[in-house]
Amino acid sequence: MSPKRVIILGVSVVLFLIVIVFSGSLVENIPADSAVVIQMPISGELRWYTEPGLQWQWFGKVHYYKKSFQYWFSQKDDQGKKGTDESIATRFNDGGHATISGSVRIDLPLIPKKLTELHIRYGNQSAIEHELVRTTFERSIYMAGPLMSSAESYSDKRNKLIEFIEDQAHNGVYRTTTKFTRTKDPITGAEKTISVVDLMPDKNAPGGYERSEPSPLNLFAVKSYNLSINRIKYDEVVEKQIMSQQSAIMDVQSAIAESRKAEQRAMTAEQEGKAKAATSKWEQEVIKAKAVVLAQQGFEVAEWQKKQMEMYRDSELLRAEGDATYKKKVMEADGALAPKLEVYQKIMFKFAEEFGKQKWVPEVIMGGGHSGADNGANTALTMIDIMGLKAAKDLALDLSMKTSAPQKK
Repeated sequence: MSPKRVIILGVSVVLFLIVIVFSGSLVENIPADSAVVIQMPISGELRWYTEPGLQWQWFGKVHYYKKSFQYWFSQKDDQGKKGTDESIATRFNDGGHATISGSVRIDLPLIPKKLTELHIRYGNQSAIEHELVRTTFERSIYMAGPLMSSAESYSDKRNKLIEFIEDQAHNGVYRTTTKFTRTKDPITGAEKTISVVDLMPDKNAPGGYERSEPSPLNLFAVKSYNLSINRIKYDEVVEKQIMSQQSAIMDVQSAIAESRKAEQRAMTAEQEGKAKAATSKWEQEVIKAKAVVLAQQGFEVAEWQKKQMEMYRDSELLRAEGDATYKKKVMEADGALAPKLEVYQKIMFKFAEEFGKQKWVPEVIMGGGHSGADNGANTALTMIDIMGLKAAKDLALDLSMKTSAPQKK
C-alpha cells in the first residue's frame, strides 16, 4: 500500500472510532411521553422537541420533562416514594391539626416559551415536582384548612375542602379576613374561642373571591386536575372529638330515624286501615249490588209473572165469556133442552129409586077380587105421572110428541 492510502485508512478508522464513542451525543431519540430540550454546545440555544422520533443532538446537553405525570403527596407506602410519608399538613379554624394525603394530575405546557421559562427557573423534572407543584399545593391546602372546622372537613364540607384546594392551586390563594368568636364545643359543651376566616368577594368578578397573589402553576401554564384525597389524618385529640361528635350525631340520627319509622308505621297503619275500610266498604257495595241485581231480577220476574197472570186472566175471561155466549146461544136455540133433560132424568131416576122402595100393593088381600091390587097399581101409576108432570112443569119441558106438519103433495 502507498503511504497516501495508509494515511487515509488511518484517518477513516479514527473517525469511525470517534463516531462510535460519541454516537450518543450526536443523535437523540425523543420518547412519546416526554418533552426534550437540547442546549447547543456553542451557541447555548435551547431547542425543544415534543414529537417522538430521532433528532440531531450535536453534542448538546439534553434534559427530559414528563409531559404529564401523577404527583403524590401520600402517606401510603405504595404511592409516591416508598416508605416516605409525603402528606401535607393543615390547621382548621377550631385549632385542630391534620395531614392530608392524596394525589393530583399535572400536565406541562407544550409551548416552547413556557417550557423554557420552566427549564430556566427549575432546571429538571424533580425540581418542578417539589419546588413548583408541591409548594403550590402545600400553600393551597394550608390556606383551605381555616375555612372550616375539623368536624366539617370530616363530614359535610369534605367536598368543599377539595374545591377550595383546587381553586387556590389554579387561581391563587384567597384574600381573607379573620375574626375570633366564642362558641360551644359540640361534645363537651364548654365555651371556646375559634378563629373564623371569611373570604373577601371580588368586586370585579361577581361570585368570585379576591386573591392575594396569582397561582405559580397558572403563571407557567401548568394544568392540575383530578385532585384526590385518600385520607385526612387528624390529631389524636381531634380524632376522638370527631368520633364522639359523630357518635352523638348518629344517636340523634338514629332517634330521628326511629321517630320517622314510628311515623311511617303510623301512616302505614292508617293507610292499611283506610284500605281495609275501603275494601270492606266495597265488599258491602258488592253485596249490595248483588242484592240489587237479585231484587231487580225478582222484580222483573214478578212483573213477567204478573203479566202472565193477567194474560191468563184475560184468556180465561175471554174463554168464560165465549162459553157463556155459546151456552146462551144454545139456550136461545133449544130452550136449554139438554141440561133440562139431564136434570129431568136425574129427578125421575131418584124418584124411581125412592118410589120403588114403597109398598103399593098389600101383601094380604082379603076376599076374592083384585080391586085392592089394581087400586094400588093405579095409584102408583098416577103418582108417577104426577111427579113426571110436575118435574116437566118445573123444568118447562114440553113432553108431548109434536107431529111434523103434513107434507104437501
